[in-house]
Amino acid sequence: MSHTKPSSMATFKRLLGYVKDKKIGLIGGIIGMLGYAAVDATFLYSLKPLLDEGLTGKDPDVLTYMPIFVLVIITTRGIAAFLSTYCMAWVGNHVVMKLQRSLFNHLMHMPVAFFDQRSTGDLLSKITYDSNQVANAASNALVSIFREGATVIALLCLMFYQSWQLSLIFFLVGPVVGLVINKVSKRFRTLGHQIQDAMGSVTTASEQMLKGHKEVLMFGGHEEEQEKFGSVSNSVRRQNMKMISAKAISVPVIQFLASIALAFVLYLATFPQVMETLTPGTFTLIISSMFALMKPIKSITQVNNEIQKGLAACDSLFAILDDNPEQDTGTKVIKRVAGDIEFKNVTFTYEGKEKPALKAVNFKVQAGRSLALVGRSGSGKSTIAAILTRFYDGIEGDVLIDGQSIYQYPLNNLREQMAYVSQKVHLFDDTIANNIAYATGDTYSREQIIAAAETAHAMEFIDKFPQGLDTVVGEDGVMLSGGQRQRIAIARALLRDSPILILDEATSALDTESERHIQEALDVLQKDRTSIVIAHRLSTIENADEILVVDDGAIIERGNHQALSEADGIYANLVKMQQVAE
Repeated sequence: MSHTKPSSMATFKRLLGYVKDKKIGLIGGIIGMLGYAAVDATFLYSLKPLLDEGLTGKDPDVLTYMPIFVLVIITTRGIAAFLSTYCMAWVGNHVVMKLQRSLFNHLMHMPVAFFDQRSTGDLLSKITYDSNQVANAASNALVSIFREGATVIALLCLMFYQSWQLSLIFFLVGPVVGLVINKVSKRFRTLGHQIQDAMGSVTTASEQMLKGHKEVLMFGGHEEEQEKFGSVSNSVRRQNMKMISAKAISVPVIQFLASIALAFVLYLATFPQVMETLTPGTFTLIISSMFALMKPIKSITQVNNEIQKGLAACDSLFAILDDNPEQDTGTKVIKRVAGDIEFKNVTFTYEGKEKPALKAVNFKVQAGRSLALVGRSGSGKSTIAAILTRFYDGIEGDVLIDGQSIYQYPLNNLREQMAYVSQKVHLFDDTIANNIAYATGDTYSREQIIAAAETAHAMEFIDKFPQGLDTVVGEDGVMLSGGQRQRIAIARALLRDSPILILDEATSALDTESERHIQEALDVLQKDRTSIVIAHRLSTIENADEILVVDDGAIIERGNHQALSEADGIYANLVKMQQVAE
């Protein structure tokens, strides 16, 4: 989805929306920043009485109080600096936490189609790297820009108050400085976007290598992966160098413009008419203020790149937050469906594809009965399951459960009615017990978890682990075999006791012994449930009430195992081929 890049001000205003409930911290930060600027201006202003009255002997008390004044000023400045830094960091970190949480929650509710089109690495980069850029902008950079900005305003006011004639020169240079900063800001923002894209590529390349580590070792892909990573990391380096060069050029240019104003003031001060209107204290105060202006102007220019990177990161995060989550408009909540399923003339095309994955599919499954789907890879079998669970929307036709369109049920309520066991089981880096009872809270007792695991023939291997059900399975269940993961998935489905069961090639990748165990567990699981079985091995679906043969998105044969085996069709050929293979 293409997004037009919003203006800096629109992005900044939206970011401020995340600060609304942190007003106390923001006020504390602003007081600290204004205090810091006021203290700096007051310290410079003290030069005038020191030179005009203290050192000339007009008022010796000035010299007496000056040491105390210096201590008070420096202490106050330290307190103001701490207050502004701490409060703004507190606000900034809360903003980032809210942004990260919003993004994480939003991604959880995005449709499957969204993830089909994006790499996991890129999305991880947004949650980590982009959020970190916002943190820098929201705390460190914002403190600098406001604190130094307030200092510049305070010093200019001080100069104007002392001698508006000399100070006017600075106002002539001011618009040129503003113009340079504006140009540089746009450059920083563009580079910020490019750095984010490059960082997303780094995360993606790293993730690909880490996930495919066995393949890299097996096929000797070290050089290829090294080359890929070398290319993306070099891209990040180049973008960072562009950012650094823009930053390195902008600071001296702006300081040079400011020095022109300073040189002009010094030149004017040589005229007797001007000198007559100035005391040594006033002149020193104006020159000191001009020198003092150099540092905040430099800081503002330098920190501007952090602000622009942060705003670019915000654009990127807001673009995802503006993407539509799963549409959930259903209102008919049902405790437990009977399990009648009907596909009525369903046609579906994946986003970005021209050819439909399903073409006018019609079938019915009565409650408690089983339907098997067979066909070659890519024929549309798994798409049928994905539409029933509403992983994908945008179908033509309708899908009914108990005579009601699945779009009438709220998403959570619809999915509670189904247990889904697929060929690729995902397990979380948690205990076996928590994986079986995933997302159920305290609904099920330990005994119920054990009962489900026993029915799924999973306790046979769980008992062999020293920690039993409390064994941590590692990321994606890496500590377990394919068959063991499958049995945990079946135990997960058994525990929920849903009225509809979807088995998506649940036994295709298993050895004979594992398959026998799992088939026994599946037979128990299918009892008194409506089941849709997507099968690779035909021996597992011989007892199905009806079998549909799917090819190229359409149903081309239907009937039970015996009828289809005796007919001279695709199913009969598949049976013969598998018998020969076995």
